[in-house]
Amino acid sequence: MKNTIELQCTIHAPKNQRQEISDILIAQLADLGFTGFLDTNEGLNAYISEESFDFSEIKQLSVVHIFGDYVDFNQKIIKDKNWNESLEKSFNPVIINDECIIRAPFHKPEKVFSYDIIIEPKMSFGTGHHVTTYLMIQAMLEMQLEDKKILDIGCGTGILSILADKKKAKKVLAVDNNEWAYTNTLENIKINHTKNITCQLGTVNDIKEDNFDFILANINKNVLLKDIPRYTEILALNGILLLSGIYKNDMNDIQRKALVIDLQYKKILEKDEWVTVQFEKK
Repeated sequence: MKNTIELQCTIHAPKNQRQEISDILIAQLADLGFTGFLDTNEGLNAYISEESFDFSEIKQLSVVHIFGDYVDFNQKIIKDKNWNESLEKSFNPVIINDECIIRAPFHKPEKVFSYDIIIEPKMSFGTGHHVTTYLMIQAMLEMQLEDKKILDIGCGTGILSILADKKKAKKVLAVDNNEWAYTNTLENIKINHTKNITCQLGTVNDIKEDNFDFILANINKNVLLKDIPRYTEILALNGILLLSGIYKNDMNDIQRKALVIDLQYKKILEKDEWVTVQFEKK
């Protein structure tokens, strides 16, 4: 019988740092072999087989050395026979605007939705449970994506790319610099039977294409501030840049950056101190 370790990561950081720390934790724990992540009110739960777990490796992570005062770890063993039951209890379907449902393969929707997205529940930032993903999807539901060329940068599980494909986008490029996220996106593309998504491992600087009608970036403030000029370079004239991973208090920094490169502010969505903002290239 193979048991699973649940590593409970409690993040005590200020609000404007919590998501950054969570994202770094996910990336670094994935490199150690953790294959499941779930958002919690306290921070993050990460999952790995008991035989692969070594707590001494956790102590060596750079995120611990940088943010150690903000992060606490606890662990517990989940028996093999209880793993699926535990996962199903932890992951509930997400319904947005009564139009889109994000669910795991083991969920059966009670009714028909316009957009039915199936995601293997392995990453907290790509299941729709995090506010920023919810807001991005909410914004996308209002957009006309049919026959458009889309870039989903920092794609995570590929959830935004899958929605774009289901909204009849002509071409979708999903990009992430985390190999684990890249692999999970490929898995979810297959599960959803999408046809127009290409997945690439790398950063925005590795993208050779341009003239995207829409660029979707749900990352974090620091990465966005650094990469907004590059997004603008590869965005088509009158194209839309949709950004999230931003706290409401950080919006002034984002808007100042956008103003410098002549992006026109269009719209903002807010929920629980998080925002998703839309700009247009003029």
